Amino acid sequence: MSAAIPAGSGPRFGVIEAGGTKFVLAVGTADGTVLATHRLPTTTPAETLGAATAWLRERGPLAAIGIGSFGPVELVPGDPRWGWITDTPKPGWSDCDIAGHFARAFCVPIGFDTDVNAAALGEHLFGTGGAGASLAYVTVGTGIGGGLVIAGEPVHGAAHPEMGHIFPRRVAGDEAFPGVCPFHGDCLEGLASGPAIIARWGASLDRLGSGQEAPAIVADYLAQLCHALFAITAVETVVLGGGVMQASGLLDRVRERTDALGNGYLPGRLRHHIVAPRLGALSAIKGCLTLAHRALTASTR
Repeated sequence: MSAAIPAGSGPRFGVIEAGGTKFVLAVGTADGTVLATHRLPTTTPAETLGAATAWLRERGPLAAIGIGSFGPVELVPGDPRWGWITDTPKPGWSDCDIAGHFARAFCVPIGFDTDVNAAALGEHLFGTGGAGASLAYVTVGTGIGGGLVIAGEPVHGAAHPEMGHIFPRRVAGDEAFPGVCPFHGDCLEGLASGPAIIARWGASLDRLGSGQEAPAIVADYLAQLCHALFAITAVETVVLGGGVMQASGLLDRVRERTDALGNGYLPGRLRHHIVAPRLGALSAIKGCLTLAHRALTASTR
């Protein structure tokens, strides 16, 4: 009988969860074991990528690197700009070849996707996904973004999902607020993100208290996204993360409103689940470990 393989064994992979506010770096293995982590602020590309390179180099050798990045990003294989952050509102970061930087610095395979697709993959494989083959991960914070895993694979198409920029039906009596999205005004992100909540009510949701109108309105808009995901993609699980979702009772409100919107109709509704991230802050990190492992495997075929 063969001995069990210890957790954390095998090749070491580098991880970069690239966010607009901070980069989270890690080193780990394909089984999801995280051996070390580090955070640094997102400043300029030269400064941030340089600091990330130095930290990862000290923890080498690395067999591959997985990157989950804020966007928009280019994900089409073979495109000359694959692995780039493209036209982002983050000052100084448009047209940043983030994957190419680390490929040149380490000469290893690079796995690349959005940060929310990486989080969806991490939750699917190591967290709340369980036996299901489909999962959406939605982060509700400074912005609203979502990643989608169907049949075990992150969903790509012409680009990547932009769940925060759908247009929800306005809640009755809530038509006056124009929204804060600089592109669309009252899209989902413009109505229910952290900045939208502060612009409308003057404080974050967790400071407003459950007795005010704000939690019910925000829950309604988020429930519309959950209902749309269940109806359009037949996804089994929607994971709601991000700072806004830390408000007491909000998750339960979203669940209740999503059920009401479905009105008992949707096929498969007994298999629909709306949950908090089981992995907490490690959702994208563990997803990026899988991106790195898959990149290494693909390079050896």
